[in-house]
Amino acid sequence: MTPSVDTQDQAPAAASGRVRGPRKGTDLGQWKVSGRTPLNHNEEFKAEENSLNVRQRIIDTYSKTGYASIPADDVHGRFRWLGLYTQRKQGVDGASTSKLDAESLSDEYFMQRIRLDGGQLTTEQTRVLGGISRDFARGTADVSDRQNIQLHWLRIQDVPEMWERLDSVGLTTLEACGDTPRVFLGSPVAGVEADPIIDPTSELEALRTEFVGNPDYVNLPRKFKTAITGSRTLDVVHEINDVSFVGVNHPELGPGYDLWVGGALSVSPRLGERLGAFVAPEDVVPVWAGVTAIFRDYGYRKQRTKARLKFLLAEWGPEKFRQVLQDEYLGRELPDGPAPERAVGHADHVGVHEQNDGKKYVGFALTAGRLSGDALVALADAAEAAGSGRIRLTPHQKVLVLDVAPENVDPLIEALRPWGMHAKPSPFRRSTIACTGIEFCKLAFVETKGLAARVIDDMEQRLQDVEIPTPISLHINGCPNSCARIQTADIGLKGQYIGEEYVFQVHLGGGLASPDREEGGLGRTVRGLKITADDLSDYVERVTRTFLDEREAHQSFAEWALNAQEDSLT
Repeated sequence: MTPSVDTQDQAPAAASGRVRGPRKGTDLGQWKVSGRTPLNHNEEFKAEENSLNVRQRIIDTYSKTGYASIPADDVHGRFRWLGLYTQRKQGVDGASTSKLDAESLSDEYFMQRIRLDGGQLTTEQTRVLGGISRDFARGTADVSDRQNIQLHWLRIQDVPEMWERLDSVGLTTLEACGDTPRVFLGSPVAGVEADPIIDPTSELEALRTEFVGNPDYVNLPRKFKTAITGSRTLDVVHEINDVSFVGVNHPELGPGYDLWVGGALSVSPRLGERLGAFVAPEDVVPVWAGVTAIFRDYGYRKQRTKARLKFLLAEWGPEKFRQVLQDEYLGRELPDGPAPERAVGHADHVGVHEQNDGKKYVGFALTAGRLSGDALVALADAAEAAGSGRIRLTPHQKVLVLDVAPENVDPLIEALRPWGMHAKPSPFRRSTIACTGIEFCKLAFVETKGLAARVIDDMEQRLQDVEIPTPISLHINGCPNSCARIQTADIGLKGQYIGEEYVFQVHLGGGLASPDREEGGLGRTVRGLKITADDLSDYVERVTRTFLDEREAHQSFAEWALNAQEDSLT
């Protein structure tokens, strides 16, 4: 369990983070170095069988015999390979998060994550998800910042029927969690964007077809995150994925992808690094397989806190990583390639935009990613009324409706506003992200979703008198694990329980590549600054007004925050 000890309160973080490689001579459980003998219990249960086998046990046995009949290695282990996590027991406060074990924290209900590679949904699928939410999940439905839908309050008895409904419309929960290749992030406007560098639709589909459920990659050291985009907006947060393919134009070879590896946040944040290699569209599948196999074969399996690809990259460096990829896994060299161009436009795609066929796509901001079963059904109905059959989710907790005729744009916007979907949101409604928080998550110390909604409402009232030149991103996380990407936000808030008090540590000035910044960087922390939930709206208003008073012409919030005196940030 992640402790609440503060480890990042001394100085601004370096751009790439503080991740370090291992000590020389340490046995870290690397398969290609020290063999496959399991060095911890997680590795033991993964070695016993393909964890995806638990699906049939859920259908045939556990759904009939009930929660109490499920062995610990299944309920707290293998279930994750099917996107199922036990949710937090109601009434267990944040002070208990780091003290109790998983069984004591767990309720007899599940979070079900629906895997949506590229955030892709049809209106039929969206309506089915809404029905599942209504019938089995007490109306819950959250859009994650990994382009997934998450449902809560699932009973084990209802899981087989839920899966049948998902299967009937081509949806899956396979490897939505677990030590697997998680959902493939893809540009939500792939195939319709008016002026992309490259359309990654075929590559994304090939990755999904080749690797979801592939037994060669079902037992990785830990989770493995992938992103691919050809959009000039750089819309898939490529710097914080284990492997990313970013659209570029090679001067001799034409459109393709720049290869990035080793990004991840959590308590040891590190931004991914370029390998300097150009990947042609037809090479995306073998290169992905090679990078993932390096993680499988050389990743550190002994300690789960060191089992992400970023730690291996910290030891090897990008030059060695590229050489091993080429020599051991591809059998050939990759050509050198250019870096991505500076981002153009907003990566969240909120608002009304031209498609390449004369139609429009419309992006809607939610309130910290929260929807409901009824809202999903309303979304499907409104999209179809506007002539669309395609919906997309974004890595920024937003919803897009594609293929809208120009005359249907305004009716669509009006139809979805009562359901909390806004095509013309206020700056903070547009740019606030929140994780699940203590409402359902066993790792959390504090509430997030409700708090985010309150702060958004407060900012819309309190800051009516000012013009914010660009949205200031506010990311709220219930624990140090950074599911809401706190280190890469203008204002990032990390929930903690310290000295019998629930507080947020504040990160300021982080961000990923955007029109406002050429490259990503992690935020700074202010020595001793801790904000309570009750004081959060006051703080956000205060620091926003200080920024507007002190900023130089054309200066972004992040540029100001990284250079401001500490007195201006408290």
